[in-house]
Amino acid sequence: MTTLSDPQKWLLNATPAQLDQLGRSMNQEQKNEWKYNFSFFAHPEQLPPPGDWRVWLVMGGRGFGKTRAGAEWVRATAEANPDARIALVGASLSEVRAVMVEGESGLLACCPPQRRPIFEPSLRRVTFPNGAQALLYSAAEPESLRGPQHSHAWCDEVGKWTNGSGKALRAWDNLLLGLRLGPDQRIAATTTPRSVPLVRRLLAGEESGETVVTRGTTARNAGNVPLRFIRSMRREFGRSVLGRQELEGELIQDVEGALWNRSLIEECREESTSWTIQRVVIGVDPPASAQGDACGIVVCAACGDGVARVLADCSAQKPTPERWARAVANAARWWNADRIIAEANQGGAMVESVLRAAEIALPVKLVHASRGKSARAEPVAALYEAGRVRHAGLFPELEDQLCGLMAAGGYEGPGGSPDRADALVWAMTELMLKPAASPRVLQV
Repeated sequence: MTTLSDPQKWLLNATPAQLDQLGRSMNQEQKNEWKYNFSFFAHPEQLPPPGDWRVWLVMGGRGFGKTRAGAEWVRATAEANPDARIALVGASLSEVRAVMVEGESGLLACCPPQRRPIFEPSLRRVTFPNGAQALLYSAAEPESLRGPQHSHAWCDEVGKWTNGSGKALRAWDNLLLGLRLGPDQRIAATTTPRSVPLVRRLLAGEESGETVVTRGTTARNAGNVPLRFIRSMRREFGRSVLGRQELEGELIQDVEGALWNRSLIEECREESTSWTIQRVVIGVDPPASAQGDACGIVVCAACGDGVARVLADCSAQKPTPERWARAVANAARWWNADRIIAEANQGGAMVESVLRAAEIALPVKLVHASRGKSARAEPVAALYEAGRVRHAGLFPELEDQLCGLMAAGGYEGPGGSPDRADALVWAMTELMLKPAASPRVLQV
């Protein structure tokens, strides 16, 4: 059931005479600004909570209206305080500009044309007509927040800030240390929920009252999100881990006893592409039958710095044999793969024949699972612990499966089988765990 704000309730219940009186009481300028009166169109969770909070954490599903809530809070803060100096912090400068400032729900779009601020990209600065300013920062460059002072801040998608080398936490700490202007310093943080150290730290502040948390689902903003999108996403993801996180706005916690946890994966994530690829292997975990959940297809590479990297998750959902074989062939061609490692337990030689039919020149190696999935995965998890594996991007479905593989055996992740995780294990085993040839003494 949709909850209405007080202005919306009044508008919905107003008599024709009251609406007519409202229209007559407004001058032309007020009428022009009517659609920019956010309090009439926002759902209550998009409006700042009352009280003496320092951090307002808006944690909701995709399309919940988090960006608009953050932008409108910045606008209201700036218009009420000419001396405001507001930090706009995102995962990267390009995202700050494209989403927080120039996006469809960004700062420029939510301000009336006659009071729209001036954006100076070269100076990374937004200046409002009354003199208030908002400055752009990247969380991937924590040192850029060391020194500047602010009165307020809007931090967008804090759950996807770069966590490698503790960058996300350092960016947050540097922001806090510079938040010392004005009498009432506050931060609005908007994000899709992810169980990363920074989000968990903000949630921990809820008990002390330091943080006020607003939670919500994609469907909560149904008035502004196409119903067709909501229905198709629910049909596609349902109550899967990905659906619970991305649509329902639920924070998915770690499973106790799993080989991987989300903090470990976040520490292994990177955005740099400066490494040199030496060898590319694609791990394939074919479905047991045509009715199987998915065919796991994961692309991994050994690089010149001695680290292996996960490059892509090309897994095919509920595929026919021809479709998953073609997906493997396309991935091999795109990534110029040196070898394909395919589990042969399910179907034996049929696996190779299907792959060969899709692309005759594919370098296929069949492997047989003599141990359980967890036993095979444990050495690969140790590589993560040792810092010898990196994720070159976000792979939510693969990472959910990794976090469901149990050290004691078994699987407690999404879906009936960890097909993507198993494909990764095969690829990493081939790249990083193949025994080196033993030296021999030749007798003459």
